[in-house]
Amino acid sequence: MPDSHVHAPAPDSTRTPAPTSGDPIAAASRDIADVAAIEVITTAAVHLMSAAAVKCGLGEDTPAGPGSAYLDLDEARKLITALAALVTASAPDLGNQHARALRDGVRSLQLAFREASAYPDAPGEGPGEEYTGAVS
Repeated sequence: MPDSHVHAPAPDSTRTPAPTSGDPIAAASRDIADVAAIEVITTAAVHLMSAAAVKCGLGEDTPAGPGSAYLDLDEARKLITALAALVTASAPDLGNQHARALRDGVRSLQLAFREASAYPDAPGEGPGEEYTGAVS
Protein backbone atom coordinates (compact mmCIF):
# COMPACT_ATOMS: atom_id res chain seq x y z
CA MET A 1 0.00 0.00 0.00
CA PRO A 2 1.50 3.38 -0.99
CA ASP A 3 2.37 5.89 1.72
CA SER A 4 -0.37 8.49 1.77
CA HIS A 5 1.73 11.06 3.62
CA VAL A 6 3.42 13.70 1.54
CA HIS A 7 6.94 14.41 2.68
CA ALA A 8 8.30 17.84 1.95
CA PRO A 9 12.04 18.00 1.46
CA ALA A 10 13.98 19.10 4.52
CA PRO A 11 14.80 22.79 4.41
CA ASP A 12 18.35 23.50 3.35
CA SER A 13 19.69 26.02 5.85
CA THR A 14 22.70 26.75 3.65
CA ARG A 15 20.65 28.10 0.80
CA THR A 16 19.77 31.75 0.65
CA PRO A 17 16.19 32.27 -0.42
CA ALA A 18 15.96 33.83 -3.84
CA PRO A 19 14.84 37.45 -3.59
CA THR A 20 11.55 38.28 -5.13
CA SER A 21 11.76 40.38 -8.20
CA GLY A 22 12.12 44.07 -7.35
CA ASP A 23 12.56 43.55 -3.60
CA PRO A 24 15.46 45.90 -2.74
CA ILE A 25 15.77 44.64 0.86
CA ALA A 26 16.13 41.04 -0.25
CA ALA A 27 18.63 42.06 -2.92
CA ALA A 28 20.68 44.07 -0.41
CA SER A 29 20.63 41.17 2.04
CA ARG A 30 21.82 38.82 -0.66
CA ASP A 31 24.56 41.24 -1.69
CA ILE A 32 25.84 41.79 1.84
CA ALA A 33 25.80 38.05 2.50
CA ASP A 34 28.37 37.65 -0.26
CA VAL A 35 30.82 40.11 1.34
CA ALA A 36 33.50 38.90 3.75
CA ALA A 37 33.45 40.38 7.26
CA ILE A 38 36.92 41.88 6.79
CA GLU A 39 35.68 43.81 3.77
CA VAL A 40 32.67 45.14 5.69
CA ILE A 41 34.91 46.23 8.59
CA THR A 42 37.49 47.93 6.35
CA THR A 43 34.77 49.64 4.32
CA ALA A 44 33.19 50.99 7.50
CA ALA A 45 36.62 52.14 8.69
CA VAL A 46 37.31 53.94 5.42
CA HIS A 47 33.96 55.73 5.63
CA LEU A 48 34.72 56.82 9.19
CA MET A 49 38.20 57.97 8.13
CA SER A 50 36.83 59.99 5.23
CA ALA A 51 34.18 61.66 7.36
CA ALA A 52 36.68 62.39 10.14
CA ALA A 53 39.16 63.90 7.67
CA VAL A 54 36.50 66.25 6.32
CA LYS A 55 35.45 67.24 9.86
CA CYS A 56 39.12 67.91 10.70
CA GLY A 57 39.11 70.46 7.87
CA LEU A 58 41.09 68.27 5.49
CA GLY A 59 38.42 68.15 2.80
CA GLU A 60 39.33 68.97 -0.76
CA ASP A 61 39.00 72.58 -1.85
CA THR A 62 36.26 72.96 -4.46
CA PRO A 63 34.86 75.85 -6.47
CA ALA A 64 32.11 76.02 -3.83
CA GLY A 65 34.66 76.71 -1.09
CA PRO A 66 37.67 75.50 0.86
CA GLY A 67 37.70 72.12 2.57
CA SER A 68 38.47 73.90 5.82
CA ALA A 69 34.92 75.29 5.74
CA TYR A 70 33.74 71.86 6.97
CA LEU A 71 35.89 71.92 10.10
CA ASP A 72 33.83 70.60 13.02
CA LEU A 73 36.05 69.25 15.79
CA ASP A 74 33.16 68.05 17.95
CA GLU A 75 31.99 65.80 15.11
CA ALA A 76 35.57 64.81 14.24
CA ARG A 77 36.18 63.71 17.84
CA LYS A 78 33.18 61.35 17.72
CA LEU A 79 34.19 59.88 14.37
CA ILE A 80 37.84 59.36 15.35
CA THR A 81 36.85 57.72 18.63
CA ALA A 82 34.47 55.35 16.83
CA LEU A 83 37.15 54.57 14.25
CA ALA A 84 39.80 53.90 16.91
CA ALA A 85 37.44 51.57 18.76
CA LEU A 86 36.54 49.68 15.58
CA VAL A 87 40.15 49.29 14.49
CA THR A 88 41.37 48.27 17.94
CA ALA A 89 38.58 45.74 18.46
CA SER A 90 38.83 44.19 15.01
CA ALA A 91 42.64 44.23 14.60
CA PRO A 92 43.12 40.56 15.63
CA ASP A 93 40.66 39.47 12.94
CA LEU A 94 41.92 41.82 10.23
CA GLY A 95 45.46 40.56 10.12
CA ASN A 96 48.61 42.62 10.44
CA GLN A 97 48.63 44.17 6.96
CA HIS A 98 45.06 45.54 7.10
CA ALA A 99 45.25 46.50 10.78
CA ARG A 100 48.55 48.35 10.34
CA ALA A 101 47.17 50.49 7.52
CA LEU A 102 44.05 51.32 9.51
CA ARG A 103 46.07 52.13 12.64
CA ASP A 104 48.24 54.49 10.58
CA GLY A 105 45.07 56.20 9.35
CA VAL A 106 43.73 56.57 12.88
CA ARG A 107 47.04 58.03 14.06
CA SER A 108 47.14 60.50 11.16
CA LEU A 109 43.63 61.68 11.99
CA GLN A 110 44.46 61.99 15.68
CA LEU A 111 47.44 64.17 14.80
CA ALA A 112 45.38 66.24 12.35
CA PHE A 113 42.77 66.75 15.06
CA ARG A 114 45.45 67.90 17.52
CA GLU A 115 46.87 70.29 14.91
CA ALA A 116 43.43 71.75 14.11
CA SER A 117 42.58 72.30 17.77
CA ALA A 118 43.11 75.76 19.20
CA TYR A 119 43.62 74.11 22.60
CA PRO A 120 44.98 70.60 22.00
CA ASP A 121 44.01 67.83 24.41
CA ALA A 122 46.58 66.56 26.89
CA PRO A 123 48.45 63.46 25.73
CA GLY A 124 46.18 60.45 26.14
CA GLU A 125 43.04 62.61 26.23
CA GLY A 126 42.56 63.10 22.48
CA PRO A 127 39.91 61.40 20.40
CA GLY A 128 40.26 57.63 20.44
CA GLU A 129 43.38 57.67 22.59
CA GLU A 130 41.64 55.60 25.24
CA TYR A 131 41.80 52.80 22.62
CA THR A 132 45.11 53.55 20.90
CA GLY A 133 47.21 55.08 23.64
CA ALA A 134 48.66 58.58 23.60
CA VAL A 135 49.59 59.99 20.22
CA SER A 136 52.35 62.55 19.84
